[in-house]
Amino acid sequence: MTRLKKKDMVMVITGKDKGKKGEIKEVLPEDDRVIVMGINIVSKHKRPSKDKPGGIHKLEAPMHVSNVQLICPKCTKPVKVKVAKMQSGDKLRACRKCGEAIL
Repeated sequence: MTRLKKKDMVMVITGKDKGKKGEIKEVLPEDDRVIVMGINIVSKHKRPSKDKPGGIHKLEAPMHVSNVQLICPKCTKPVKVKVAKMQSGDKLRACRKCGEAIL
């Protein structure tokens, strides 16, 4: 079970974008990386093709999951996520500070 999922709000805790908040656009579990909207913007030089113009394009680059923390919807603070087991045997994510379940 991954601790970060698509459409989670996260805060960057280290690097050039430290303190910025954004929504996860894509999760790359095989590389332990996430792509966050509007964060870690890089310039990519592209050659023109038959149907697309070339130039310098700005896009979000993947960043390691250890550089972001999930923002709890209840206490609105960046928190570590714990995996809690329910009595039915299902696993769910929970906030370590307030204990609220994160869906």
